[in-house]
Amino acid sequence: MSQYIAKATALANTVAALARPQLKEFWKYAKVELSPPLPGDFKKVQKSTKNLKTDVKGLGGRLGQVTVREAWLNILVTVEVISWFYMGEVIGRRHFVGYKV
Repeated sequence: MSQYIAKATALANTVAALARPQLKEFWKYAKVELSPPLPGDFKKVQKSTKNLKTDVKGLGGRLGQVTVREAWLNILVTVEVISWFYMGEVIGRRHFVGYKV
């Protein structure tokens, strides 16, 4: 019984030693990426939303001025995106079961 405990302890120490570099790198990125936003970040967002509002106001009359070619290209892009999404779903499930094909 003590042999199993010794082997388990040795295995746990080996796993901890092997995982230490990956965990160190993970924590380095986690501190940067998972930190809450700073007050300066909110000011940047406010400025960008003000710019977005002026850009959207400029597009107000554009909807009725879309040419047939632009509309057709928009439809084709939309169909392509939807098709790739469903193909990814089928590949992820690895079969057609559950889809009306």
